[in-house]
Amino acid sequence: MSNKRTNDEGLRYPSMDHLLKQIDSKYKLAYTAALRSKKLKETYNAEDDTYETTIDYKSSKPVGIALEEIQEGKIDIDFDK
Repeated sequence: MSNKRTNDEGLRYPSMDHLLKQIDSKYKLAYTAALRSKKLKETYNAEDDTYETTIDYKSSKPVGIALEEIQEGKIDIDFDK
């Protein structure tokens, strides 16, 4: 029996409108999600099929989890450099 997570909402979750309240640009959002998902892949536990994160996530893939973390305000990134 598999303990894989499923996200029945597909691309509708998390909502782009909610994500853009956290980060003001689609490009910055994509960049941030890519950086965070790369870090999540490094923490993947194949035995439990889980990622090391601070939220209870619905998504089954690192990019989805990264977007959920962004939506929850758990990711901070400085673009002023």
